[in-house]
Amino acid sequence: MDKLFVIVNDVYMNRIICAVFLVLLSLPPAAFAQVEIYKKSDTGKDTVALIHKIFEDYDSLENPGVSVAVIKGGKIVFKDGYGSANLEYDIPIEPSTVFHVASVSKQFTVFSILLLQQEGKLSLDDDIRKHIPEVPDFGTTISLRHLATHTSGLRDQWDLLRIAGWRMDDVITTEHILKLVSQQKELNFQPGEKYRYCNTGFTLLAEVVSRASGFAFPKFTQKKIFEPLKMKKTLFFDDHERIVKERAYSYKKEGGIYKKSRLNFANAGATSLFTTAEDLALWVLNFKDPTVGNPAIIDQMNTLAVLNNGETFGGAYGQFIRTYKGHKQIQHSGADAGYRSYLGRFPDDDLAVITLSNFADSNPWELALKVADLYLKDESEPEKEERKPSVYKSLSPEHLQQFEGHYWNKQDELNRQIRLENDTLRYIRSESNSTALVPVDFNKFEMLNVPINVTVEFTKENNKKEMKVTEAEGNEYRFDQYLPIDLSTFNISPYEGTYFSPELMTEYQILYKNGKLLARHYRLGEIPLKIIREDLMEAPGGIKIQMQRDENKRVIGMKVSTGRVDDLWFGKK
Repeated sequence: MDKLFVIVNDVYMNRIICAVFLVLLSLPPAAFAQVEIYKKSDTGKDTVALIHKIFEDYDSLENPGVSVAVIKGGKIVFKDGYGSANLEYDIPIEPSTVFHVASVSKQFTVFSILLLQQEGKLSLDDDIRKHIPEVPDFGTTISLRHLATHTSGLRDQWDLLRIAGWRMDDVITTEHILKLVSQQKELNFQPGEKYRYCNTGFTLLAEVVSRASGFAFPKFTQKKIFEPLKMKKTLFFDDHERIVKERAYSYKKEGGIYKKSRLNFANAGATSLFTTAEDLALWVLNFKDPTVGNPAIIDQMNTLAVLNNGETFGGAYGQFIRTYKGHKQIQHSGADAGYRSYLGRFPDDDLAVITLSNFADSNPWELALKVADLYLKDESEPEKEERKPSVYKSLSPEHLQQFEGHYWNKQDELNRQIRLENDTLRYIRSESNSTALVPVDFNKFEMLNVPINVTVEFTKENNKKEMKVTEAEGNEYRFDQYLPIDLSTFNISPYEGTYFSPELMTEYQILYKNGKLLARHYRLGEIPLKIIREDLMEAPGGIKIQMQRDENKRVIGMKVSTGRVDDLWFGKK
């Protein structure tokens, strides 16, 4: 114990405390053998110094920071905190500081479902409508298993709310999300056909826990998981006005200045677990020797999910399974507002690393793996050959210019631009994301500074230019060259008008103003749109808008797609 602060004004209490200390001092050393004294580390000094080095950029009360715990051999071998939990009061982060851990919450939600399955109150193969009949009948069964493995086909709640005009710092309750789900008319895909990350499924699972158990989800997890595991500072947070002792506040950085990044969620299941690095360590230990649940539940949690075609995709139950430098890794990360989190277990190495942060620009995943490197032996296979072409060709700017242009991949709805800059071709995904191309043949190029070997080849057939992008693993993407729309000559008027979504109960106005195509929303303001090609537009964030026409070629609506929402219908008024 490094420090002891005793502030007592009462004279009688002072006498009692002194008497207690005299008694303790008179005891033999053996009497203290069973007393567990707090230690920040049971790891060697050299390793501790290296861990501190990893987090040195966060080790100041002038900035938000990180809480860390390492579990090895069935015990916490390192724990510490770096930076400030509250920049207004200079409160340091400790291993006992409480963080919102975002999607790390999901494994607790699945675990709760499995506990109820063990009690015979439900089954993973139950139709969700058996427990929540408000979920629409999409003409197919969506099971609890589909929800727990991101294979349900449901549209993601956060993307739907954003399109509907909600801000992520609005108060968003479970009731809001259930009403949103109840209004949906279509799925992204048939359940079990694909993997698509979906927060909606876990909000529904938490509601199933409440209805099947008779207890509110936060109370169920408190009684069935957190209290038995002595996770004393852990809770599911579904009341945005609730006071949480010792919580870290979340921050972002704008223009070089730290700002609060507010989070007012009042829903739980997909997110909203408040916990500490120390408490999560107790959760990790339960996977090795379960106090709560049983080995069958642990095995189910750690089992890869299977699609309808029998294939797996790296997703387990509320977790993901990957290989890191030859080691099996079961993990999940999280990000909400300025909170960032990571919990990674390496079961074959009896190792786990937890990193929790209150800074939006932090990367707990990367930091945790740097810590894991100190404990793991690198067992990854060496690269068979050096990743570089044998010969780089020198091609004239005039030769390179013939490959410039805009290219479209219809299957995955990807648009790319090839542009010559300073005598170098660049593969442009967006204005802030591009990669240099170096020639390995007269019409074939290799991408520089990307994680895997990627080649780009240009061909011309029937006077039509094409581009083929090939990744080292064998993935291949084909693009056709197209001419972008010139707004100054293109007839925008068929697109202009008001579009309404009955599933979101919101509308957008498409208009042409001061030479710009815009979408206007009463809450979001004016959003710039870019026409990729006729009837296809793109909004910031990669949102695709496909205009829909009737048999008379009249625009009657639009379908909006994001990474987690497909073909959301807006009818033209």
